[in-house]
Amino acid sequence: MENMENEFQEYVTFHVTARDGSDVEMAVVDEFDFEDQHYVVGAVVEDDTINDDARYIYLSVIEGDDFTVQKIEKEFEYNRVAQAYLHMEE
Repeated sequence: MENMENEFQEYVTFHVTARDGSDVEMAVVDEFDFEDQHYVVGAVVEDDTINDDARYIYLSVIEGDDFTVQKIEKEFEYNRVAQAYLHMEE
């Protein structure tokens, strides 16, 4: 009997532009609220798999049934949000 955890899991995805200008598909692997803002945690999609070596946090703007992401521009702000997320994981 096969373990149910090995079954394919479908993720919500979004696209961002990398520093080199290329389009990168990201999968939402987590989401959370911090200081009245909603954030998504993304991991890079490579072929049909999620590369969980690194995770990236984006501000999420929900518009009806859809959402867009915005890069957190200020390093200080990104670090504050990342620390809040890490403490939620504990």
